[in-house]
Amino acid sequence: MFVEVDGAEGEGGGQVLRGAVALSCITGKPVRVFSIRANRPTPGLQPQHLVGIEAAAKVSGGGVEGLAIGSTEIRFTPGKTAAGRYAFDVRTAGSITLIMQTLLPILAFAGGESEVALSGGTNVPWSPPIDYMKQVLLPNLSCFGAQAWVELQRRGYYPKGGGQAILRVRGTDGFTGVRLVERGKVERVRGISHCANLPAHVAKRQGEAAKKALFSAGFTNVRISEELAMAAGIGSGVTLWTDAEESVRLGGDALGAREKRAEEVGREAAGNLIAEIKSGMAADSHFGDMAPLYMALAKGASELGVTSLTRHAETMVLLCRKFIGVEWDIERREGGSAVLRVEGTGIPPQGATRG
Repeated sequence: MFVEVDGAEGEGGGQVLRGAVALSCITGKPVRVFSIRANRPTPGLQPQHLVGIEAAAKVSGGGVEGLAIGSTEIRFTPGKTAAGRYAFDVRTAGSITLIMQTLLPILAFAGGESEVALSGGTNVPWSPPIDYMKQVLLPNLSCFGAQAWVELQRRGYYPKGGGQAILRVRGTDGFTGVRLVERGKVERVRGISHCANLPAHVAKRQGEAAKKALFSAGFTNVRISEELAMAAGIGSGVTLWTDAEESVRLGGDALGAREKRAEEVGREAAGNLIAEIKSGMAADSHFGDMAPLYMALAKGASELGVTSLTRHAETMVLLCRKFIGVEWDIERREGGSAVLRVEGTGIPPQGATRG
């Protein structure tokens, strides 16, 4: 029997699809996703969605019906997840970090170590930059017991793409619950300012503008490295992250664009990070989008404070309830922040091959 998921529900975009397919692989439950991206200007599956679903099917030994550009319904049947070496190419500037988000929890239960080579966009709009994955998401997920690493080989910007990165995941027998509500004192801010096929001063100006904004906000222990990146196209950006006492990392980022001054990019990245810090919560909004799946699967109670309860996070809460049956307590606080609480199942997934 298929788990029925309305693709127009919650966030109504790729997050519904990615979450449903990942949970299908992890739980071993087939899923039917219908009305995919029904309310978007271009409804149905787009190229990066196809690659993400193909990747999930490959690593899980599963099958999928309805996989085509523009399709508004798929039926995904997982098999037995196996650790191994895989390679996937988005063939556009589609985000490879979103594919990583899909594959990471699946491969965590593959009973061994896996390596996934991905080609596509590493720093593109509407998705976490590769530096956020490497410096914020993966270190934060280690609190649950997830072990994964990212190696950036080549950046890929919109519209050329062509970026390359490797995701390595070590198998685990299960996740552990976490209690992280309010952040500790921010001890330092670190970051990277990068540009490709642009004058070197672009990266320098971006970084200096970010530092100036952070200094003005009272953060004096700041170090931002500069990178003249290798890439097929033109692009730039800044990613920043915190180190705080007894707390996970917070991140903030911004991308360069035509007629967008380097200083504006740096100030935007700093402003985004400062806003996350000011909430006082342990986790930033992007980590809050991804953490519910790990919380629901973890053994024991989890409690996580997020700077903002986004539609992406609400979508994952809904999907975890549908696939795993967990019930959530969501405490909404002033300013848009929230605390998520759940008693995780701690039940070994049904779809994974054990070593």
